[in-house]
Amino acid sequence: MSKQAGLPLLAQDGEACCAPMVHEPLGEEAAADLSRMFKALSDPIRLRLLSLIASHEGGEACVCDLIGPFDVSQPTISHHLKVLRGAGLVGSERRGTWVYYWVLPEALAKLSALLQIPVAATVPA
Repeated sequence: MSKQAGLPLLAQDGEACCAPMVHEPLGEEAAADLSRMFKALSDPIRLRLLSLIASHEGGEACVCDLIGPFDVSQPTISHHLKVLRGAGLVGSERRGTWVYYWVLPEALAKLSALLQIPVAATVPA
């Protein structure tokens, strides 16, 4: 296991401080965490679910609101939500008979920080 710290995300003023892959290579642990997130998002249903949850009024969505937009069964939606939770992209809480989901901002910050790579920085001069 690598002893490198996680990805630096934001500067003190809230601005992105760096594009990690441009300044230093990813460590094993950071790469494993990020690859788990990207793998979860590689499925179109999971990507749409994340978008639905993130854009839902109030920042969280009941599972009952997430089933209608898809032509798959409720157990399939539950599976995809479980994968998103396992990847650390969403949190959830049971309230009575329903489960509510919300996007974890720190997970989106990690993905965003990695993807903020200026094209000029990756092209040799």
